[in-house]
Formats: sequence, structure tokens, C-alpha cells
Amino acid sequence: MKLIERLSRRVAFTAFGALAACALLGSALRQGPDDALSKLSYPRTIIVLRHAEKATEPAEDPFISEKGAERAHRLATLLGHSGVTHMFASEFQRTQQTLAPLAVAVGVQPQVVAAREPAALASALESLPRGAVAVVAGHSNTVPALLEKLTGGAAKITLTDSDYDRVFVVTQWGPGRSACALELRY
Repeated sequence: MKLIERLSRRVAFTAFGALAACALLGSALRQGPDDALSKLSYPRTIIVLRHAEKATEPAEDPFISEKGAERAHRLATLLGHSGVTHMFASEFQRTQQTLAPLAVAVGVQPQVVAAREPAALASALESLPRGAVAVVAGHSNTVPALLEKLTGGAAKITLTDSDYDRVFVVTQWGPGRSACALELRY
């Protein structure tokens, strides 16, 4: 008898949840399709990382090193099946080379945005559609500020010149809504 009571409660709770969701949807639709979409918006995910290890040449715009190339391939393995829809790199070769194996794996070409134009990158990220998964390769001096902006000040990190293995996954729930960040190493 206790099993039947527990099942009855579970069915009632599930039915109540479904009715509440339908009521929310109905209310949102009565307010207009734009309001309905904003209330039912899907999150967008922005994955931010620093470029892979760099070589010493050429001095003004070094390529990634052999170790950096290995890391770039690990990144492609890590994110190759994550549904990447957009990629952004700075004008420097090391960011573009870090994303190159991933670009091949997912069939998405990185958009180049100047490192000295953080507002342009922020604007591009803010205009991403619902459900987008973007990967941004930046630098030790650009990644912290970008993360702070994307999380509304919640993520405050520092990167040293030897930090190449950190990946930050930011999930945004829409304009003006909360965002959460997850730090990983690869």
C-alpha cells in the first residue's frame, strides 16, 4: 500500500508540475510572442580560454609551440562534440592556431576580432542566438576582463604567463539574467 501511495504522490506532483508549466507558457503567450520567447529562452554557452603555449618566433606574433599544438588538438578532442556554433580569435596567430584543429573538427571558421577591441567582442557575444555555443581564444590580459563582463562581475580570475591549461565555461540565461562559470583544465 505504501508503494501505491508513493506512486500516487509522484504522479500528482508530476501532473502539478506539467500544469504549472502549461500555465506559465499560456501566460507568456498571452503577453505576446516576443515575451513568450524571452521567458522560454535557451541558455547560450561561451567557452573562454587562453591560447596554447607559444613559441618565441616571430617575436611580434609568435606561433604556438609543439607543446601548444598538442594542447590545441586536446582542445579539439575536448570540445569536438559539444555543438560549437561560433568561434572567436584575436588577430594574433597563436589564438587562431589554438582554434584551428577545433575549427576542422566542427566545421566552423573562427571570426577574428582585434584583441584591443574588447567592446567589439562583447557585442558579438551578446548578439549570439539562443542555444549558441561559442569558443573564444584570448590572451592572459584579455580573458580575465572578458570573464568578468560575461558573468556580471562574478568571475574574477588572474592568469599568469604560464597558465595555458584553463578553460572557462560560461552559461548565460539571457540578457540581464544570471550567468554561471565553470573552470576546467585540459
